[in-house]
Amino acid sequence: MSFLYPLILAVAALITAGAIAFYVALQKRRNVALRAAGFGTLAGGGSRRAAIRRHLPYALLLAALPVLLVGLARPHAEVAVPRVAGTVVLAFDISNSMSAADVTPSRLAAAQAAATGFVEEQPDSVDVGVIVFGDQALMTQAPTDDHPAAVAAINRAKPGGGTSLGQAILVALGTITGKPVSLPEEGEPPVTDELGYWPSATIVVFSDGEETGGPDVTAAAELAAAAGVRIQTVGVGTAKGAAVEVDGFQLSTALNEELLTTVAQTTGGTYLQAGDAATLADTTKSIDLRLTSKKEPVELTAPFAGAALLLLALGALLSTRWHGRIV
Repeated sequence: MSFLYPLILAVAALITAGAIAFYVALQKRRNVALRAAGFGTLAGGGSRRAAIRRHLPYALLLAALPVLLVGLARPHAEVAVPRVAGTVVLAFDISNSMSAADVTPSRLAAAQAAATGFVEEQPDSVDVGVIVFGDQALMTQAPTDDHPAAVAAINRAKPGGGTSLGQAILVALGTITGKPVSLPEEGEPPVTDELGYWPSATIVVFSDGEETGGPDVTAAAELAAAAGVRIQTVGVGTAKGAAVEVDGFQLSTALNEELLTTVAQTTGGTYLQAGDAATLADTTKSIDLRLTSKKEPVELTAPFAGAALLLLALGALLSTRWHGRIV
């Protein structure tokens, strides 16, 4: 605890000591007067209960004095305040299958709308980045507290190409760590020590889970888990699926929940599924971001003043009830 005006503490000690000395001297004078009148003394006569009733109100009034004076010294303390903070990287599957209309108006459009609502609800303490992925993955917005910029990046996404969820995870990790990330070749040492540990970072993947190639998805998820990064996956689509037209051909596509669940669980995250646009928008409200704590200075003048007023009120109440006066 620190004080804005520490000299007041010395003044408080002197005033409190003087008040106590005055009270003791007052009791002595009263005892002398009582002895002279042949009534004994205040301290020597009566029961213990009577002594408590006699001194407790004054003790409470005296105790209020140093508490109030300490409050005037403007005490401050650093308190750990919980808050949602850190980095969230939104990864959007923009493969051809995301143009399917089993979620209206399309999988990608519904995911964009839901993610936009998610970003707009985040406090400034959360930095949001955006990547899009098909056969390859590309960061379109570095993590920033400029949330309108992140929303603009979300809305620029257009469908096309295949799906590499593993590449998406690696690029998202690179966005978080600030360095290129790739899976080690066979026989090479793991790269986890080079990545550091990022427990306040989360990757949120919007995808139908239809993997068409690229780096091993499970290995990429394990690399994220080793770096302390949690992956939340949001399944966009339905198990029944739909057909999309690609280069004049009709291709069937359906939601792969198993892969998306495996990715999330590997990193300690959760898989969320939504079959329509309205439910998808509600689903983003269930995305679990990590709580961090930040030490912030908190002034304690008000609690000290409140405690002093409480002591004064109790002392005055007891003095009035037992002695008929506030002295």
